Amino acid sequence: MSRDARWKALLELLVERGRLDVEEAAAELEVSSATIRRDFDQLAEQQMLVRTRGGAVVHGVSYELPLRYKTARHASEKQRIAKAVAGLLTPGTAVGLTGGTTTTEVARALAVRPDLASGSPALTVVTNALNIANELAVRPQFKIVVTGGVARPQSYELIGPLADGVLSQITIDVAVLGVVAFDVTHGAAAHDEAEAAINRLLCERAERVIVAADSSKLGQRAFARICAADAVDTLVTDTAADEDTVRRFEEAGIRVVAV
Repeated sequence: MSRDARWKALLELLVERGRLDVEEAAAELEVSSATIRRDFDQLAEQQMLVRTRGGAVVHGVSYELPLRYKTARHASEKQRIAKAVAGLLTPGTAVGLTGGTTTTEVARALAVRPDLASGSPALTVVTNALNIANELAVRPQFKIVVTGGVARPQSYELIGPLADGVLSQITIDVAVLGVVAFDVTHGAAAHDEAEAAINRLLCERAERVIVAADSSKLGQRAFARICAADAVDTLVTDTAADEDTVRRFEEAGIRVVAV
């Protein structure tokens, strides 16, 4: 197992359990205790965990795993969700994409849609996510509009008043939100308030809002609200979503697509 793969696995386990000891992690990953100690030390230097005697704990009370380490979480579900979301978008429209692993998969699904292989433009994509802009910029049939702002390392999203300035001047047909939590009562939410503010503005500039979220995000709350549930038109999730949770969303007037 490569170092990057080990680090990803360790951080996944740490976020899931809150605490790991060296021997436990070594057994799980089938590597030596010395290797795990070294990994923990190096991750602690990057402030991605807190080293303890004999192990490690998550970094802070409200820990957010950086985007590059979240790509493997619910990967197959996110790819199915992304394909379904991409299928809801009409050629020639203006689409807003927030940052996140699921919306990144949406961008990739759009990039390979045969009916979007040409056009002038085939789609206009507005995003504050640097990684999404980077992936789609090589597609000449897409018009890519990137907001200004200051890059947030955890999500590659641009945040702050410079981003506000761009978004306040445009309108879009559909906003696709990646969220860390979506609940009927508490709405769609993110970990970071500045990120939530940009995503909220993207929603306000859109005629229609789609939340793309795997079932682990549903019925959950997070620190910073993006928008109320009644601002969302469609939720695209996976088939593991709890039936009662889905029913509550539908009763709130939200179309639910489970794939």
